[in-house]
Amino acid sequence: MTPDFGKTFALWREGAAGPWHDYTHHAFVQGLGDGTLPRTAFLHYLVQDYVFLVHFARAWSLAVVKSETLEEMKICAGTVDALVNHEMSLHVKTCAAEGIDEATLFAATEAVENLAYTRYVMDAGLQGDFLDLMAALSPCVMGYGEIGLRLAASKASDTPYADWIATYADPEYQMVCENVGAMIDAAVTRRIGDLTQASRASVLQDRFCMATKLEVGFWQMGLNGQ
Repeated sequence: MTPDFGKTFALWREGAAGPWHDYTHHAFVQGLGDGTLPRTAFLHYLVQDYVFLVHFARAWSLAVVKSETLEEMKICAGTVDALVNHEMSLHVKTCAAEGIDEATLFAATEAVENLAYTRYVMDAGLQGDFLDLMAALSPCVMGYGEIGLRLAASKASDTPYADWIATYADPEYQMVCENVGAMIDAAVTRRIGDLTQASRASVLQDRFCMATKLEVGFWQMGLNGQ
């Protein structure tokens, strides 16, 4: 199932076909869907993902600064809110049940794979413009939306990770993906016109591909934590 998250995302996804499949069909993801993922691996991932989301929220805050329109600012600010006040709460709730409090999550030491990914995204935003930042941010946002939708459609309701799947299959999260995708399409048109003809197309594609590969590494980091 390939959801419609905009023209630009579809082009980037197609241009990163191999890494994208490795990311969205990683053994960690398959384990979430069929319930075979070891709990220790999931908890290791959750702790690291909480730290990741802290930096991801900062990157989306940078996107507010890089915005050129009020609509871009609203969507980027709304994404920060979704990350800080909603998505991270799932991590806090799940980890609390395992005896891991939020202070411990916030103070967790970053895994190398986590540090590499989050700093790459921040560097894309600091070094580049709004589109560079979106190319680096979108694999996480859209990929989780695609994964959640596919796993939910496979009727993985009996898995112990059903709450995780439901979070990203939820219509509210799917709407975030659609809104971000539409914003990126508008941002491309505003700044460089037709992406397929733009001289910057290959640079943006490379950023998307690298972020996707770093997502693969992040799943593997989680799996290695079992």
